[in-house]
Amino acid sequence: MRIVMLGAPGCGKGTQTKLLTEKYDAAQLSTGDLLRAAVAAGTPAGLKAKAAMEAGALVSDEIVLELIRDRLTGVDAVKNFILDGFPRNQLQAEALEEMLSAVGQPLMGVVLVDVPASELARRIAGRRICRDCGAIYNVYFAPSKTEGVCDDCDGETYQRSDDNEATVASRLTTYAEQTEPLISFYDQRDLLHTVAGNAEMDTVFADVCAAVDSFS
Repeated sequence: MRIVMLGAPGCGKGTQTKLLTEKYDAAQLSTGDLLRAAVAAGTPAGLKAKAAMEAGALVSDEIVLELIRDRLTGVDAVKNFILDGFPRNQLQAEALEEMLSAVGQPLMGVVLVDVPASELARRIAGRRICRDCGAIYNVYFAPSKTEGVCDDCDGETYQRSDDNEATVASRLTTYAEQTEPLISFYDQRDLLHTVAGNAEMDTVFADVCAAVDSFS
């Protein structure tokens, strides 16, 4: 499995990615996790990323691609992976395509979790995350049993600072301008499979799994 999960903020692709990693024994490759691991391990890419962050600069696409390459080719190299949150624009997608081809692990497919824009704002504003284990809930349609308390570990759940209605419109506009063009980019490469994301979570997961199985 070598896939990219694509979708607007609030579409549920993070939840679906977590379920996929468990079912298919695949590694979730997210920029944040890769950065933290590389910085902690003191790898060459990690040292570059640390220097950039300490200087108050954004971590460049080149460094992110180096982090992904290291994860795919290092001592603990993974063969089954799901990219979540990268690429975010066409330039990143083109660079990723070139790097994956160079290491002999081209993408098998891209899953787009498609949710109507009218539903996205409600999903984002209602999202709550456990501070301890990272479990995700939603106060509107998937609340924890006790408000403010995680069902899994009894940790505190909270609303991210950027999950409020004041920032939702801006995030969705950024997605439409930068990331949405990737839909046609991957469709032209015959890699795209679209799944309706406004159904029950189990139904969406079944459809996502059907898409993944079709790639193999």
